[in-house]
Amino acid sequence: MHGRDGSSGAFEEPRMVVRKFLARPQHEGVGAVVRRSIGRFELRYFDPFLVLDEFSVTAPAGFPDHPHRGFETVTYMLQGAVTHEDFEGHKGTIGPGDLQWMTAGRGILHSEMPAAQGTQKGLQLWINLSSKQKMIEPRYQEISSKDIAEATEDGIKVRVIAGEALGTKSPVYTRTPTMYLDFTLKPGAHLRQPIPMSWNAFVYVLEGEGVFGSSKSSPVTAHNLLLLGSGDGLEAWNKSSKLLRFILVGGQPLGEPLVQFGPFVMNTQEEIDQTIDDFENFTNGFEKARHWRSEAAIGLDF
Repeated sequence: MHGRDGSSGAFEEPRMVVRKFLARPQHEGVGAVVRRSIGRFELRYFDPFLVLDEFSVTAPAGFPDHPHRGFETVTYMLQGAVTHEDFEGHKGTIGPGDLQWMTAGRGILHSEMPAAQGTQKGLQLWINLSSKQKMIEPRYQEISSKDIAEATEDGIKVRVIAGEALGTKSPVYTRTPTMYLDFTLKPGAHLRQPIPMSWNAFVYVLEGEGVFGSSKSSPVTAHNLLLLGSGDGLEAWNKSSKLLRFILVGGQPLGEPLVQFGPFVMNTQEEIDQTIDDFENFTNGFEKARHWRSEAAIGLDF
């Protein structure tokens, strides 16, 4: 396969799978269930990625009012919808196939709660920010499903959340350089996707089963995270009779010290102590937290 600009095939050193994890369900938030792959005890950090959760939440469960500082959260809905609101008055609904790329920067207090009946499912990825960007003003990039860049070629469909694939680019600006691709391969399809040599990259399987890295590898099924070794691209095959869907995510490592305290991610313990102090005293980015409660929290009396 060769895309018009070489983006769908031009690489020399395929990345192999070096580690595999099955993400098992665990409880987070209030009554929500997540399958956490990055950010659990075996894999605390995969620079620049802090957390990858595949979440499942049914009202009244959810993720009520909580803070963040020092990184970005990327929410990509697979089924249902989540209502988001923050202490700046920013509010909206992230529906099926929608994307919210939130830069917490110096501080956000927000809630994420089910917006519909039934079970809401999605992915949330936490991406670290460099020391010089940890204290920038919070901001959002929100893209509805119909506006996410898509391309199709030889039995492969890709939704380009960030970066580029099959000659198609995402409009999302990534402060920490990142690619985030949602691939669906029909039976018999074969993907060749370039990845910058210096980046860390992983695959997370959402549906079906796929062969990754080497055509002789054993097939991998849903809810498995695959860490990819060195190289400048990924090869993947769907040798099954059903659709294969997975995300391929890569990012430029920051190579900086990491100190994390729950939803606060900084470079030193002193900065974490300062962050806790800021949050508890409603200062340095958390001023509006003093008098804010989400409508969801008020309605559910959290």
